[in-house]
Amino acid sequence: MALWIQITTGSNDPVYTQLINQISRAIAQGRLKTGDKLPAVRKLASELVINPNTVAKAYMHLEQAKLVVTKTGSGTYVADTKNRSADAAEINVLTERMDNIITRAINLGLKQNDLADIFKSRLEKFGDKKRKSGEENE
Repeated sequence: MALWIQITTGSNDPVYTQLINQISRAIAQGRLKTGDKLPAVRKLASELVINPNTVAKAYMHLEQAKLVVTKTGSGTYVADTKNRSADAAEINVLTERMDNIITRAINLGLKQNDLADIFKSRLEKFGDKKRKSGEENE
């Protein structure tokens, strides 16, 4: 798993946030499927040459977001999508991020149609990865 996780030391994002973003993206794209086991905290930390507490913090945040579930003594697994729900606070965060993206796009001179085309192509990219992994779009 660690081979596709890229930690950027000079990034403004903390390492645990980079882990959260990359693992959640892999789940959204279908590269990690329900029931897939994530590497043990110490193993992943060793492979990425980072502190195990950083990996544990990322896993904890992923579990709070109901993207993964930790089974004591067994490990951390990708959670079943049926157990996930759209939390109002998370939707607000998503809306704020979308507003920031729209603002940046407008400041770059993109028109509404340009931004819609970019968004659609990105959605299709995620949909294609899910279909390739055997899941259907809902």
